[in-house]
Amino acid sequence: MKITWCLHVTIGSRAVGSSFTVRCFSLILLCVVLSAPAIPAHAQQYPTKPVRFVVPFAPGGSTDTLARAIGIRLPEYLGQQVVVDNRPGANGDIGMLLVAKAPADGYTIVLGYIANLGIGPSLYKMPYDPVKDFAPVTQVAGASNIMTAHPSVPAKNLKEFVAYAKANPGAVNFATAGVASIGHLTGEYLNERAGMKMVHVPYKGSGQAISDLVGGHVKVMISGMASTLPHVKTGKLRALAVTGPQRSQAVPDVPTIAESGFPGFEARSWFGVLAPANTPKPVITRLHADIVKALQHPDVKQRLTGIGFEIVGSSPDEFGAYIRSEIKKWAKVVKASGAKPE
Repeated sequence: MKITWCLHVTIGSRAVGSSFTVRCFSLILLCVVLSAPAIPAHAQQYPTKPVRFVVPFAPGGSTDTLARAIGIRLPEYLGQQVVVDNRPGANGDIGMLLVAKAPADGYTIVLGYIANLGIGPSLYKMPYDPVKDFAPVTQVAGASNIMTAHPSVPAKNLKEFVAYAKANPGAVNFATAGVASIGHLTGEYLNERAGMKMVHVPYKGSGQAISDLVGGHVKVMISGMASTLPHVKTGKLRALAVTGPQRSQAVPDVPTIAESGFPGFEARSWFGVLAPANTPKPVITRLHADIVKALQHPDVKQRLTGIGFEIVGSSPDEFGAYIRSEIKKWAKVVKASGAKPE
């Protein structure tokens, strides 16, 4: 409408000469600028203050390790301090809900985990919607999990462990980072496939679970490699099998569950950064670009791949599609395994 008015003034005016032409052109240009869609000021200036990076689990686990590795380098690209904020509890739901309800301005983000985004919807009523309440930024990494045992367990590999568990029904427990975690579901799935009955012992994160495993209070744990490999290397824990489709470069001598007598078995963890729903697209674009740069930093890349992570760095749209596909996949696994929240 503004442009039409400008043209009307030009045609209706009797003024002539180059100065008039310049004035009219300037007026038309001003009208175009005024009629263009406005970009929010905070999106143009982002970021102008520190960014809170929420980890919905306790310190010491795989999610925490990954977030802190990214958080060390991200300020170099983002130009602002990144504060890692551990908010454990309710299998990650406390931290996830905090971010879902945070202002959609890019200053509060979360490192989501497969348990919260892919498995949880099939197991219990969640206080947030993994798809509707978040804006995906990027899937940062994936990783095979590892099954480890305390040295007191008389088994050097998964086949021997299954035989031991069957001979002692109900006497063998397995620790996980919490109910509905990937470790929990993997253990229940293995129970079904192997015809054994390990007893689930859930914790509020990997840190305390690993401490109890090393101390011999629990027999076995299925967890991320980042949190248990250091203890495997020192001999405090024994690696039985990895849960991915192939052996991990971090522990090439450890066989997969699939090649240990259970063909087709696969249960892989993944992690991704999300912001509250309706976060401006320019902010999401900036976060994505800088997080991917941090992931590709030689120090970060070497550290993460060395403890079993596979770096991804997908686009926001790709990550959103992946979350939706994983929800469908794990719904079938949950139903087949009979896993129930405790």
